[in-house]
Amino acid sequence: MVNVPTIKLQPTGQEMPLVGLGLWKITNKTCADTVYNAIKTGYRLFDGAFDYGNEKEAGQGVKRAIDEGLVKREDLFIVSKLWNTCHEKERVKPIAKTQLEWWGLEYFDLFLIHFPVALEYVDPAVLYPSGWNTPDGSVKPIRVPIQETWQVMEELVDEGLVKNIGISNFQGSLILDLLRYCRIRPATLQIEHHPYLVQPDLIRLAKSEGIAITAYSSFGPSSFLELDWKKAFDTPTLFEHPAITTIAEKHSKTPAQVLLRWSTQRGVAVIPKSNSPDRLLENLDVTSFYLEESEIQAISGLDKNLRFNNPIDYLGTLPIFA
Repeated sequence: MVNVPTIKLQPTGQEMPLVGLGLWKITNKTCADTVYNAIKTGYRLFDGAFDYGNEKEAGQGVKRAIDEGLVKREDLFIVSKLWNTCHEKERVKPIAKTQLEWWGLEYFDLFLIHFPVALEYVDPAVLYPSGWNTPDGSVKPIRVPIQETWQVMEELVDEGLVKNIGISNFQGSLILDLLRYCRIRPATLQIEHHPYLVQPDLIRLAKSEGIAITAYSSFGPSSFLELDWKKAFDTPTLFEHPAITTIAEKHSKTPAQVLLRWSTQRGVAVIPKSNSPDRLLENLDVTSFYLEESEIQAISGLDKNLRFNNPIDYLGTLPIFA
């Protein structure tokens, strides 16, 4: 089995695997089997979210593995996220408990604010997953500050429902603001991170504050092709970029492994998605070789400050990365 290094989270000291499986875009039909097979392959970190709409199925895969004695609950590191429609203080705890029920768990190892955006509540019984829209198709921001939401996130820790809390898609100014008032500091920051969007200043800030970083969409445009996003089709794939393929050939690794190693070697956790058993194993085995510093710099030099997951592109509103 592949030996996956861990990152020690602050302030709890809990160890988080450096490589996990992202559950975004894994279908309801395949999710339970994918999670179960990933556990058999050696995965211990699973990154889910309300918005992915597959938490019940992910929990079924976890239960099957535990029931068969493949792992114990404490061997796993389960991540979920608070969606934008549940930022109001009276919404946070109920939806977190509901998500735990879907997973069949007593606690999450890590619970994140998915986006720094508060939207009008949508009852999951009416529309699930609700995405960014209300049932009438509109996007309706509401006046709820991050501080209100975070204070209830802290209560989740106090009550043992969550071991660590963190943030996702936050920029530097919001992180600095959060650190001014938080009682429990964010353990992690999850961001879009790939060679076309390196975000060195943001990573430097997070590391300086003891906040661990998790990268999503590590393969850049390839992560968004199945969504039919024009920006992804208009961007050269990283899998075929000469800077990546040359390094991959030198190390006898796949371009995907090189892209993931570029992150993990710099202490950034990764959560690639795959339904293929072979690729699951390849993606997990991305800490057993070392890139030269010149190779790290060459990959970082591909930076275009090109963001694919930008709400203003697909909603026409909410320019949170402006």
